[in-house]
Amino acid sequence: MTILTGDCRDHMPWHGPYDLILADPPYGDTSLDWDRRVEGWLPLARAALRRTGSIWVFGSLRSFMATADHFAAAGLKLAQEIVWEKQNGSGFHADRFKRVHELAVQFYPAETPWRDIYNMVQTTPDATGRTVRRKRRPPHTGQIAAGHYVSEDGGPRLMRSVLYLRNAHGRAIHPTEKPVSLLEILIRTSCPEGGLVGDWFAGSGAAGEACRLTGRRYLGCEIDPAMAGRARDRLASLLPFHDGGPT
Repeated sequence: MTILTGDCRDHMPWHGPYDLILADPPYGDTSLDWDRRVEGWLPLARAALRRTGSIWVFGSLRSFMATADHFAAAGLKLAQEIVWEKQNGSGFHADRFKRVHELAVQFYPAETPWRDIYNMVQTTPDATGRTVRRKRRPPHTGQIAAGHYVSEDGGPRLMRSVLYLRNAHGRAIHPTEKPVSLLEILIRTSCPEGGLVGDWFAGSGAAGEACRLTGRRYLGCEIDPAMAGRARDRLASLLPFHDGGPT
């Protein structure tokens, strides 16, 4: 559980290979001084990634559209995306809607088949008891053979791709801090227990807390020395983890 101080491009490539890389870089969507896209980090992250690992990147649709060619040039393929819906959002005078969502998009090495990428399907225990039979007419995804499935009340179902989770307003250490509960989901999905998570834009160290709670190893890097110090204090205050969970 370590936080490095400095530019992730200078420090993080040499500590891999990473089973999972988390990245919450500046989106470059506003005129704020700190909101400037960081160039050149993506190919370095790709080179430091384990063959069976993946990268989850936070961003807005605008930021992903502006940098789409960077992912392809780095040899990364898009796997899936989730939408984080939060109870409070941000609004600027030029916006038509109050923005209450952010994207997290998963990428993996282009030369590795998706079946080889570590991916632990997440479920929620809130299925509704019912029997569903497929109709004869083809669904919108194409023709699927006849069949049915049965679910039980309170049973598991696949976690939805839109996740409603409260943000960290009022208790955040960093202005763009993500909730630990959201980071836990990504880590459990894409990093095996005991694996190494690289947090290239660590901020407050929330991902480190999520790693402690899930039994993963953590290395983060934060360019702001004051924030890096606060992140270290945060991690130092956490309870130790053993195989049975936090103690």
